[in-house]
Amino acid sequence: MQYLNTSIKERIGTITLSRPEKRNALSYDLVTELKEAFQTMAANDTVRVIILQADGKVFSAGADLAYIEQLQNNTFEENVKDSHHLKELFYLIYEHPKPVIAKVHGHAIAGGCGLATVCDFVLAAKEAKFGYTEVRIGFIPALVSVFLIRKIGEGRARELLLSGELYSAEAVQQMGLINKVYPAHELEARVNELAQQLIQNNSGQSMALTKKMIAEVQHLETQQALNHAAQLNAEARGSEDCKRGIAAFLNKEKITW
Repeated sequence: MQYLNTSIKERIGTITLSRPEKRNALSYDLVTELKEAFQTMAANDTVRVIILQADGKVFSAGADLAYIEQLQNNTFEENVKDSHHLKELFYLIYEHPKPVIAKVHGHAIAGGCGLATVCDFVLAAKEAKFGYTEVRIGFIPALVSVFLIRKIGEGRARELLLSGELYSAEAVQQMGLINKVYPAHELEARVNELAQQLIQNNSGQSMALTKKMIAEVQHLETQQALNHAAQLNAEARGSEDCKRGIAAFLNKEKITW
């Protein structure tokens, strides 16, 4: 791949944005490669957890503005098609069957912040800043708003999306946008530690089903959501992982997932 590096080690799939000279800006081709990488990791049974990280000083500065300038010559229909390209990436990560950890060592801005938002866990260096700056250039944070409101609620999402300001890692942690903040020199070890905890302690099948449930129940009316959850509950009880897990617990044995 031209703009990404990928690797698999100890059941961890790592996807690294590698366009540092452009601050890992999200061009059409980079989004294409990200979609391919996440689809490949989904199909690989040896991968249990995915880490999304980046080369250079910045995690991602968002959309490639030179590319957006070119798109201004497109027809409305062509721009709708292009927007769906990024939408598909966000949704692919959000509904990915494997937990995705964003390791944010540097600033995550606009679409780059959106990329982190759709991950299951976001661990950041203390120096990193986060924000949706689209309104400051006459653009809008359209796609990410759908996920951000779900994640942190309308009130805090309004503050982030309408202000266009950059916030410290500690500030967005308090808002619920990210999970943990660490000194930069500790970040890699903490991310790997979390990945290994997920791999060793949790059923991959159960995590996939839980992610599916979280994504699906939110748009349902309460009774419909409960009925759907009951169906998933019954499905989980019959799974091989559940049988193994219950047996190990009752026999006071440590299970190896």
